[in-house]
Amino acid sequence: MNPFEMVVLIVAIVCIAGVFRAKYGIRRDAMGNEMPIGDPDAERLRDEVRALKERVAVLERIATDGDRGRSLEREIDALRTRG
Repeated sequence: MNPFEMVVLIVAIVCIAGVFRAKYGIRRDAMGNEMPIGDPDAERLRDEVRALKERVAVLERIATDGDRGRSLEREIDALRTRG
């Protein structure tokens, strides 16, 4: 393998690595550390899942609560004001 082919091979490897970094959302900061790129959709979905988990917890508490009178109405009203 001559030196020219070696240089071309190294450049091709570096380019392919750059494509893979871009595909998987990895970039380098000023210090050279690799950091994942934040996805706004993923953050929105995490917030939505967190809110749904809170609502499910409230519904489970309502379903297992022994006092179903006024506390049930308060819990339902609390759910309506959250969502």
